[in-house]
Amino acid sequence: MNQLLTTGKAPTMNSREIAELVGSRHDNVRVAIERLAARGVIEIPAMQEIPTATKPVAVYVFSGERGRRDSIVLVAQLSPEFTAALVDRWQALEAGTVQRLPQTLPEALRLAADLAEQNNRLQVVVSEQAPKVEALARLAEAGGSMCLTDAAKHLGIQRCRLIEWMRANRWIYRREGSMRLLAYQPRLAAGLLDHKVSVIGREDDGADRLASQVRVTAKGLAVLAQKINVAPRSAAGENVARTEGGNHGR
Repeated sequence: MNQLLTTGKAPTMNSREIAELVGSRHDNVRVAIERLAARGVIEIPAMQEIPTATKPVAVYVFSGERGRRDSIVLVAQLSPEFTAALVDRWQALEAGTVQRLPQTLPEALRLAADLAEQNNRLQVVVSEQAPKVEALARLAEAGGSMCLTDAAKHLGIQRCRLIEWMRANRWIYRREGSMRLLAYQPRLAAGLLDHKVSVIGREDDGADRLASQVRVTAKGLAVLAQKINVAPRSAAGENVARTEGGNHGR
């Protein structure tokens, strides 16, 4: 549809739009309207001139409930397969989701100014988000991992808040009766978390006592920054590859 007519009170649709919808010549659609009206099947709609790139064109304008009904009857006669499309079009018009294109030069200039303003606002948002996007990209490309305490520092949030979010969103969990945090397997498989095993002592029988610690990878930190909607500190992407020590975050 190239043009829409709106009265300010109720949506309307004209014969030229219907011709475009069903893929027919506009003059053929007008003839069909006149024939149906002559047989009393529909009411003859009001006629109106609309501007085009060359010269004004006279169109029949359907409006109101009667106009909607008559336009559906018309399309059912012209091309039955397009009836559903016409009904959808009316619903879109009534819902106000179809915007009328400018009919005059002042309207076109106003629309251009509005679009330029929207574009400027978008550019401001992009500029504001650029540092965060760049930091996330560096994080995702970095290597290594870090404990939960260091991850929270890089994200600029409290460790308890980070753990609470990760537990609520099924990143980590605790087995019943244990205080040790473990990573869910899908997060390990996705490379967002890993487990670091370290020796913390020896058993009475001489065997090493091992402890497993949940750690956040660089990729995981980038995803957490997006999910929790925080901006990682600028040094995070550079330091994460070197942050291998520490026994926090159990």
